Amino acid sequence: MAKNKIAIVGAGAVGGYAGAHMVQAGEDVTYIDAWPENVEAIRKDGLRITHLRDVEPFTVHPRALHITEAQQLAKEAPIDIAFVCMKSYDTAWATALIKQYLAPTGFIVSLQNCMNEETIAGIVGWGKVLGSIASSITVELHAPGQVRRAAGKSGSRHTVFRVGEVHGRITERAQEICRLVGYADSAMVTENLWGERWSKLVTNVMGNGLSACTGMITRDMIKNDAIRHFSNRLGSEAIRVGQALGYHFDEVSHMDPETLARAGEGDPEAQREIDEHRLAEANRPGGGEHRPSMGQDMVKGRRTEIEFLNGLVVKKGEEVGIATPTNKILTEIVTRVEKGELKPDPRHITDLRLN
Repeated sequence: MAKNKIAIVGAGAVGGYAGAHMVQAGEDVTYIDAWPENVEAIRKDGLRITHLRDVEPFTVHPRALHITEAQQLAKEAPIDIAFVCMKSYDTAWATALIKQYLAPTGFIVSLQNCMNEETIAGIVGWGKVLGSIASSITVELHAPGQVRRAAGKSGSRHTVFRVGEVHGRITERAQEICRLVGYADSAMVTENLWGERWSKLVTNVMGNGLSACTGMITRDMIKNDAIRHFSNRLGSEAIRVGQALGYHFDEVSHMDPETLARAGEGDPEAQREIDEHRLAEANRPGGGEHRPSMGQDMVKGRRTEIEFLNGLVVKKGEEVGIATPTNKILTEIVTRVEKGELKPDPRHITDLRLN
């Protein structure tokens, strides 16, 4: 049986990590990326994957194309599976780019933060869209051609990849995507893509923007009482909005959503339980030593995804009539830092005196 021809649009942290394991397993993978230095590094020295612990470094040598070279695909067999692994603001053009090279039965998998399936469907149709969440993966493209993970493999302790159809049914193609991402770490097919997406969104809402505007890594944010409680409020608002939208999620970063929501709303018992959990996570060896992706973007001077994370919570909250003042003010602060009007500083949060 012929192998599926796979394209990965975006050789960054998640795309680079997941795809490298596919290449290592012998799959037919072509990377398409917009960063010339990254493409050249992969061509010259390969794509190197390292972990904080337990896993030996390895290097693969996949085919890598710059976006200006993607037209070469017109002369080849069409793409069966395309993973879009771009920032949310690049989703539309990346989808339009790869659409023209898809096989008639080909489809696109959103392996991204945020909720981009609707954007992709607007270009290729809902029948050609799947979603995949990478949960607590803590990866970073720290140099051209070099991806590192601030952890070991999660394995049975935590299911990293959750793959799902937008309609929730289990299909052969969803199982095939699960097999492919499963080379990288534990994976499952879910009947609850939207709940899984929103759960990951809540996690990102609680840490990404805070790291971007404070300059802090996850551990240091959690250990700061004021910033941790502000983070709980961000998560609480996002949970209430998700519930109003009809999404079901069993956990948020191994925390009970209802308890987290009540903690953010000021319930003393719930706050004590959530604080104990989060501080225990930060105090374990290696816990929270990772800089969230939006914090990485700010350090690198890149555009952030704040409008697609906390900004989305604000937008959806307005639609369902739920106030989200904490997410709104964070969105405004991060936007100002991104524009250079402010510099990253914990005081942007601690001086708000909302805690």
